[in-house]
Amino acid sequence: MSALIIAIDGPSAAGKSTLAKRLAKDLGFTYLDTGAMYRALALKVLSEGIDISNDGALTELIDRTEIDIAETGGKLKVLLDGEDVSEEIRTPEVSQMASKTSALKVVRHWMLLLQRALGQRGNVVAEGRDIGTVVFPDAEVKIYLDASVQERARRRVEELRKAGRQVSLDETLREMGERDKRDSERDLAPLRKANDAIAIDSTSLDAETLAQRVMQEIHKKPLAN
Repeated sequence: MSALIIAIDGPSAAGKSTLAKRLAKDLGFTYLDTGAMYRALALKVLSEGIDISNDGALTELIDRTEIDIAETGGKLKVLLDGEDVSEEIRTPEVSQMASKTSALKVVRHWMLLLQRALGQRGNVVAEGRDIGTVVFPDAEVKIYLDASVQERARRRVEELRKAGRQVSLDETLREMGERDKRDSERDLAPLRKANDAIAIDSTSLDAETLAQRVMQEIHKKPLAN
């Protein structure tokens, strides 16, 4: 198989990460979790108490921040300044801050350069909210994955409870609605379906069925044969 970039976009908890990890494993590709990169920066913003409305302070923080993604033993690690923060970035607080910082021009410009550099490694499955529209607009395969907000909230609650966090469905549903609105209405790189992306509703699809459907689309591409 020749080099491919597979771009998966969609709102929070639509199943992007599960799908991207599965595709990367089956294809032997690198999994690029761009959302985790924004979360890593958000974690540092929170830990240092940075005022994100202060461009100077945010730029200074970015200038001394290193974020990378590495795979060890088939497990993805998110590295913030050389430290594995894969677990710490999965909290609702970090998620909300990531949504806020991702709307800022200085953050998106830095992340765009970083994500494209990582994509140069080749054979990448990248997932996020502007992958097919901004980061890799020439990606050979583009998927826009969605699900009902009720189903997405249910999935997120299940994920957080498995991680030992006590969360309510109503609160998660409210936060998810707020994030959907913020992500889709922001001026800079809003969440939207690329014109040439394949739209899939995962509300009633299990992970296996979803992966098989996307693999069929991948193998329709001339480079994938």
